[in-house]
Amino acid sequence: MLDMNLLRTNPDLVRENIRKKFQDEKLPLVDEVIAMDREYRDAIQRGDSLRNQRKTLSKQIGGLMAKGLTDEAEQVKAQVNAAADELAALEQKESELQAEIRKRMLVIPNIIDPSVPIGRDDSENVEVQRFGEPVVPDYEIPYHVDIMERLNGIDLDSARRTSGNGFYYLMGDVARLHSAILSYGRDFMIDRGFTYVIPPYMIHGDVVNGVMSFAEMENMMYKIEGEDLYLIGTSEHSMIGKFIDSILDEETLPRTLTSYSPCFRKEVGAHGIEERGVYRIHQFEKQEMIVVCKPEDSPMWFDRLWQNTVDFFRSMDIPVRTLECCSGDLADLKVKSLDVEAWSPRQKKYFEVGSCSNLGDAQARRLMIRVKGKDGKKYLAHTLNNTCVAPPRMLIAFLENNLQADGRVRIPEVLRPYMGGKEYLG
Repeated sequence: MLDMNLLRTNPDLVRENIRKKFQDEKLPLVDEVIAMDREYRDAIQRGDSLRNQRKTLSKQIGGLMAKGLTDEAEQVKAQVNAAADELAALEQKESELQAEIRKRMLVIPNIIDPSVPIGRDDSENVEVQRFGEPVVPDYEIPYHVDIMERLNGIDLDSARRTSGNGFYYLMGDVARLHSAILSYGRDFMIDRGFTYVIPPYMIHGDVVNGVMSFAEMENMMYKIEGEDLYLIGTSEHSMIGKFIDSILDEETLPRTLTSYSPCFRKEVGAHGIEERGVYRIHQFEKQEMIVVCKPEDSPMWFDRLWQNTVDFFRSMDIPVRTLECCSGDLADLKVKSLDVEAWSPRQKKYFEVGSCSNLGDAQARRLMIRVKGKDGKKYLAHTLNNTCVAPPRMLIAFLENNLQADGRVRIPEVLRPYMGGKEYLG
């Protein structure tokens, strides 16, 4: 959510930013907010005037009564009552205008970083850098589910009967590999100085509204019937929500946290749920990274966060690339975002395995996450998040890149301690 002062002082910047995100249907919101804000401030000013007038008149009543001027005192009382009625109406109007302004402000997108490439959708995202040499072996790489089934590691049919499409049973060595990757991701991030956290898996609606846009919420979040609780789509939601309505001492920043959680997503939209496969599903697990920092430090932390993911995948010899998200592919709260994509030897292309985002002060403004500086002044923090690893999607990259010609799957050295010393599966 933007600072209201920005719309008051530089509405053209806000309009240009909306155009850069190809959301021209939102342009009228700027004028609506400006007009409502003007009306809101006029109502406040009129209300202050009435309160001062009421104070003055109330003093007059006492003086008139002391002099025995009862009729005159009653006339002044009538004026006080009229002022009180008008003031009540104004307070109601202020409340309604404030709600309408906030509703529109929540929809107006955040100002994107000047470095963000301009484009309509993810087809116009820009490759930044490649890490590792993508290899296509001279033997066939089967579909990832076929590899898992050969290892007796997945049962989609049973999951469909119990839960429907978008769910799975992982079993045996594949299930163990799944847990090993998460455990390695946890330790990898702890070794990089992040504090390990297991957060709540459900959050209140005000936290949901604080961390994401309404459109994202509708397409992602599962609501618990009859309760003000939502299942998290990523631990970022509850991790950023941890700081709601808080004032952090500047000297305690940055807060660098890494969190494990299951994630639950509707996956409503163009992509939909896969009937056979574990790339896009309703339920998965993830190791996440969260940073809450001073505004001037967020660009530096953005670069550190995506580099962590690159280093994690490269430690398992998986080739990756980074992709700068264009303006039209950015969620409304994001200032800048970069995807990490892993190489798929079967498809001979890269696919997304992680996303790093700088949200500026958007989440902090919605959730009132403030920092108290050494001078005692308060300002909004910046928040960032990034995926360290999210199996089972990561399993696809792992299995394809480590499959051997004889059908076995190689276990990289860094994972062997988590796999009982095994060097191969199969």
